[in-house]
Amino acid sequence: MSKLGVMLKVSSTILICGGVALADNRGRGGGDDDDLTFYANAITIETRDGLEQTNCADPTIIRGRGSDPYWYGLCTTDSLSDDDVEENDRRRSHLLPMIRSRDLVTWEYMGDAFATPPAWVAPGGSLWAPDIVFRNGKYYLYYVATDVADEVSGEPGCPSDNAIGVATSTSPLGPWTDAGKPVVYPRRGGGGCNFYWTYDPDVLVTSDGKAVLYYGSYYGGIEARQLTADGLRSIEDSAKPITIPNRYEGANVVEKDGKYYLFASASNCCNGPLTGYQVFAGRSNHPFGPFVDREGVSLLDSRVGGTPVLTLNGNRWVGGGHNSVFRDAAGNWFTAYHAIDRNEPYFEGDVGYTRRPLMLDRLTWRDGWPEVRGGLGASDTPQLAPAAKAPRKPAAAAITRAFVDALYDAIDPNAYLTWLDRVDVRDLRLVTSASDDFNGTALASRWSWVRPPPTSGFGLAGGKFRFDTQAADLFGDSNNASVLTEAAPKGSWIAEAKVELDVPDTGCCFNYVQTGLVVYANDDSYLRLTHVSIWETRQIEFGKEVANPRAGFPAYGSGVGAAPGRTTWLRIAKVVRGGRETYVSYSSRDGRTFTRGPVWDHDLGASAKIGLVAHGGAGFQARFDHVRVYSLPDRDR
Repeated sequence: MSKLGVMLKVSSTILICGGVALADNRGRGGGDDDDLTFYANAITIETRDGLEQTNCADPTIIRGRGSDPYWYGLCTTDSLSDDDVEENDRRRSHLLPMIRSRDLVTWEYMGDAFATPPAWVAPGGSLWAPDIVFRNGKYYLYYVATDVADEVSGEPGCPSDNAIGVATSTSPLGPWTDAGKPVVYPRRGGGGCNFYWTYDPDVLVTSDGKAVLYYGSYYGGIEARQLTADGLRSIEDSAKPITIPNRYEGANVVEKDGKYYLFASASNCCNGPLTGYQVFAGRSNHPFGPFVDREGVSLLDSRVGGTPVLTLNGNRWVGGGHNSVFRDAAGNWFTAYHAIDRNEPYFEGDVGYTRRPLMLDRLTWRDGWPEVRGGLGASDTPQLAPAAKAPRKPAAAAITRAFVDALYDAIDPNAYLTWLDRVDVRDLRLVTSASDDFNGTALASRWSWVRPPPTSGFGLAGGKFRFDTQAADLFGDSNNASVLTEAAPKGSWIAEAKVELDVPDTGCCFNYVQTGLVVYANDDSYLRLTHVSIWETRQIEFGKEVANPRAGFPAYGSGVGAAPGRTTWLRIAKVVRGGRETYVSYSSRDGRTFTRGPVWDHDLGASAKIGLVAHGGAGFQARFDHVRVYSLPDRDR
């Protein structure tokens, strides 16, 4: 039982708070309309044979209409669980599994949307990433066809000519009648089999009844198109880019207070325990954008914008993303998404096949911007469930929910993150022995090289340390990059570097040229926070490499942060909690407003050093204005 559960004794009794019942209904469904039900991630889904569906990637959620008491969801095509195998031990793959729930906590598997792919899908093609909406008195199911028939794309033998399809039904459980052709046909990225990734449909029905379809992924970026009145076709010449390529996928757009919020996912979706997938947001006055982040940076900018909504927080859940935002029956905002248990990342017996269970957490708003649980991220403790039915006493229910949510947040194991967000380094002790403003003419004796570069490749002048980027790397077996290191203080600390990188502001392709901070134990065990060029984008990446991973497990994974500037401030905070090392990333474009990025746990040990890197390609310069290290108090939890 959680500490709050002990306080309120909700595991065995009912506490009346503000006239509303607080009940712990985990495992048996909800109670009366005014009960506040508890649940814990991951959300499990019962199948018809009494097993549990433990996999539901790319979820979409909708409430039944009229007198229908159920909520419904769909998942991407996948296997349902470890035991979902045929007699020949071949793993089953379900074409868009459908689920339903009365209380948004206890779900049941209701079958698959399709028995076989529609005829216009190529043999061997699959269906991914469903989105369900209600419009024109019926349900529309939009989905990805990963490979279309040759006559649809006009290019024979291409396995990557993907498209968006749609089917309709009078019920959210079907039967589904397919439109018989794509809503968005394959989009050419060049000649031959060069097609943009036409994935991840999402439909926004605006307050005036019109519908906008969002789709796309890294290659080609996210686009939007107006749908025809019948919802079965898109208006091709209405297509407009929404995000720059090679950053986002999994769009979900909602309208709130006259603004449009784009939620989109970034980084690798499926990298087992080192998955860095996460959700960002942009806001616009119009469904077709432009969408900008909290700092005013466009999601179309090469120094790509995006305000973090759901990112790695250091608990067992990694890779939270491809979310679906909805309001419960009481008007509270929630998001459904998938994530990965880093302790059990794969299907049993299928190392490399990442399992992505259904997750659910409340969405909070601060100064007009969304966050998951006030910035705490994916929950790993009991939480209040959404209201499946409207409460009889809405005001009292809202007060009680706010009270209990605040208590849960205060004792959450990740509460240290919001404390850390508020830390002002001016109130901390500067560790002078580890800080350097580079005002001399030669590096101080505290610095030492791992693989020294040629003397022409670095130098000090004008109060800055110049470090020429190298055609080298620090990744996997490519460990030929130079690392400038210094001893790190004991315990908890913050290391900050202010750095310029003269990669052009726009253009492609200076791939993986990067500079920034590392926490370095050795070439195969480190954390790296860098400003990096990736195709036409410039991003902040926080990567983790581990030595000697288990067979089939990855050695490296990364998440990404907020928009970099030409000059960027990078911070890594090491927080020691009960002997556990947690590393929290931050970045800033002005040195005043810092945005938290991904969090990694890593056992780097007391001898790990703070370091600087500049590699991934030759021909550019990094210039460090300073490295400053501050002492942090340790945390009990």
